[in-house]
Amino acid sequence: MISRRQLLRAAPGTAALLGSQALLPGWAANGQPTPVSNEFELNIQRQTVSIDNRPAAINSINGTLPGPLLRMREGEEVVLRVRNDLDADTSLHWHGILLPPSMDGVPGISFAGIKPQSTFEYRFRLQQHGTYWYHSHSGFQEQLGVYGPLVVDPADEDVVTADRELILVLSDWSFESPARVWSKLKKHADYYNQQQPTLADLLNRNDQAEWERMRMVRSDIADITGMTYTYLMNGHGPTDDWTGLFTPGERVRLRVINASAMTYFNFRIPGLPLTVVQADGQNLQPVTVDEAQLGVAETMDFVVEPDGDRAYAMVAEAMDRSGMAVGRLTPSASLRAEAPSLRTPPQRTMQDMGHGAGHGAGHGEGHADMQHDMPAGHAGMDHSQHGGAAAMPPAQAKAPVDPPAWTPKRGPGVMNIVAAPTSRLHEPGTGLTDVDHRVLTYADMRAREAFYDQREPSREIWLNLTGNMERYMWSFDGEKGTSGTEPIRFRHGERVRLVFINHTMMEHPIHLHGMWMELENGQQPMPRKHTVSVKPAERVSVLVTADAPGDWAFHCHLLLHMKAGMMRTVQVSPPMIEADENA
Repeated sequence: MISRRQLLRAAPGTAALLGSQALLPGWAANGQPTPVSNEFELNIQRQTVSIDNRPAAINSINGTLPGPLLRMREGEEVVLRVRNDLDADTSLHWHGILLPPSMDGVPGISFAGIKPQSTFEYRFRLQQHGTYWYHSHSGFQEQLGVYGPLVVDPADEDVVTADRELILVLSDWSFESPARVWSKLKKHADYYNQQQPTLADLLNRNDQAEWERMRMVRSDIADITGMTYTYLMNGHGPTDDWTGLFTPGERVRLRVINASAMTYFNFRIPGLPLTVVQADGQNLQPVTVDEAQLGVAETMDFVVEPDGDRAYAMVAEAMDRSGMAVGRLTPSASLRAEAPSLRTPPQRTMQDMGHGAGHGAGHGEGHADMQHDMPAGHAGMDHSQHGGAAAMPPAQAKAPVDPPAWTPKRGPGVMNIVAAPTSRLHEPGTGLTDVDHRVLTYADMRAREAFYDQREPSREIWLNLTGNMERYMWSFDGEKGTSGTEPIRFRHGERVRLVFINHTMMEHPIHLHGMWMELENGQQPMPRKHTVSVKPAERVSVLVTADAPGDWAFHCHLLLHMKAGMMRTVQVSPPMIEADENA
């Protein structure tokens, strides 16, 4: 049934919405099965809805926020006709879905965009199953509401068994226009930080000079906070009371999607363990925790077994703890669950600055330390400069004199160079180190099945995540955007190791379109991800099989970081050209 809220939100597209049960938003079905389809009609339009009991002007898809649940089946060809009723170009990107570049939906890289008052037909065959989502890749439209859940059912029996599933789309909403938010950040990057240190705080710190040199404060956790954001669960604010029902004795599958523009969420259900069974649409060997951090654009599936005589609060707390999205998991609409209070806001550490584990100061000092912390097995590989990305010297080489060859060039967009980045995959995420329960880490993840390509990489590419928080500049290797920068070039079919080094004091969810990244986390089989969160001062390595010819977007999934320049193009050579060269 459609509730009064969805009915009001649906106008003026109510008739179309009522006529197609397959296009109902995931929360409208409230855990009931949603029909699988291979053909969808989507209409992007401007309208006013109610968010947290306040009117909000959004860009909607088929009259709802988020957009409708798209349920598909692995192996089938799907057709999605997207009608643009906005007064600006639009697009839809199918996040994490493997498809031809022309269907990927990134204006300027893979297609021209969808003009106002026109329709574009996406058509592709599904090669995978799992929990995914879709969103606009045009301007600020993702922040304005152009996003929705996407589920692909397996062609065969699902290895994850559950009696019911609920889809939870987490997002952030500002009643300020995104353009205004962007303008404020460009003028004052800490504008939305309400946790600034007092004079007493500064006088009591013996390391304050280091922080001043970084032009950072310990409370700088998120660029945009609850000062302007309302955090949503399935389009509902904290006072809207979104409710998911279950029947006592059921195993409930929660498909949780972080569809926010700028917010990391810490998800938990107090009093109820979470068994993690899938991440980024890929099945994992089950691991039970009490809380998990979802970077922007990540998805995670949990199985829970709630008691039948009580209601639970489902809590998605913003990483900086300036607010939360809240829902109820309950056997009866009459049973309520009180949401917990916000926890104490976390603070940045010296390790976030790159001073952890006894290494150098991170400002051009102690670069020799880097050689002691390289990933194993890198000796003898092709470390040549490639596609504009800096290359790392072989592990057995003598440590270079300041600065190392792989470090980014200093400039206005590179505030800091971390001397000794370390692996932090075993850490649960900002603010979760000292909680009194178990929190998921990347080191816990192990794929259920090994990837088809088990070759060792033939070469590696090192990419520096760079920024100047004070001027709100973000980039790869100090180079902004895709215009005027060389693409990162892969040879079709090759196996490559990408190594990310985060020289900033912010987390960055790095998303590669069109291909999987296998996370080198010490577990076998390695988990496959479409988005990898890189912590401050961290070094993370992933393996990529370049099996998708064409041009692909590669970027930080924090919307405003991407807009500021943390985006590149990955170019995979066509097989035929490669064959001609080898002839």
